[in-house]
Amino acid sequence: MKKIAVYTSGGDAPGMNACIRAAVRAGHYHNLEVYGIVRGYDGMINGNFIELDNRAVSNIIQKGGTILKSARSEEFRRPEGRRKAFEQIQKFGIDGLVAIGGNGTFTGAELFYNEYQIPCVGAPGTIDNDLYGSDFTIGYDTAVNTCLAAIDKIRDTADAHERVFFIEVMGRDTGYIAVRSAISGGAEMAIIPEFPYDKNVVINRLKHGTSDAKASHIIIVAEGHQEGRASMIARDIKEALPQLDCRVTTLGHVQRGGGPSAADRVLASRLGLAAVEGLLEGKANVMAGIIDHKVVYTPFIDTITKRKPINEDLLSLAEKLNGRKYEV
Repeated sequence: MKKIAVYTSGGDAPGMNACIRAAVRAGHYHNLEVYGIVRGYDGMINGNFIELDNRAVSNIIQKGGTILKSARSEEFRRPEGRRKAFEQIQKFGIDGLVAIGGNGTFTGAELFYNEYQIPCVGAPGTIDNDLYGSDFTIGYDTAVNTCLAAIDKIRDTADAHERVFFIEVMGRDTGYIAVRSAISGGAEMAIIPEFPYDKNVVINRLKHGTSDAKASHIIIVAEGHQEGRASMIARDIKEALPQLDCRVTTLGHVQRGGGPSAADRVLASRLGLAAVEGLLEGKANVMAGIIDHKVVYTPFIDTITKRKPINEDLLSLAEKLNGRKYEV
């Protein structure tokens, strides 16, 4: 293996630049030529390759977003699009790929490898932390800290005005961000897609957990909850308990932005190195991840199809530590 290329795809996540930096510098450490593919699979199809030396990735470890940009590619979903991408890979003499992204990125990488056998090792870059094969994904820790900063501020106004705030966080169809944000933010509840939501239970808890001494509440809602988003849940609660002052805050894309935390910088650096060294060891069609502090490699098909479970013990923390006992 003499030439590799690295690309980012799908939603951006804080720490992607740190991972790019690690992949580039690991490649040069092992005497490889390293290229960056600008705008993900779309750039691969259009031959948007740039050679990256060590200086090209200086001063990016602290930056959010991705210097290689990211784009959705409908064309890559079609066989003729992947054929064009393969022709560009051949044109530039690329022997292996490092893919930084999430579920959609690895779905594309799986298809591409099965058709053209270009070795690819992925690094999980998504704030959702929903990929099977790694305890944490790049960007997740930063996103949770972004949520926490907002929750702390919202709690001040919730307490001052004795309001119930429903705070919607990202996470696609998982509740990882919601659960950790709820625990660290001292929220009363977390409503997530993985577990059934009973409107009557929430109503009962708010009815019996509200008093003259404590009338404010923080409830974290994962965006992908099957019963609806935070605004819909808040509307239902307000109809049942009109005496409560209910407000909704949707944190949205601020969770994707900003410089990565120390934890994300270290994780991204480890995974960027692991991806390159995995290629050199002959690994292909796998994702590099960290489980129990050790590097592991998981087939793309498993990262795509297997669900990563949430520890149920974490879910009970917010309830047990919120200082209330609810009547049944």
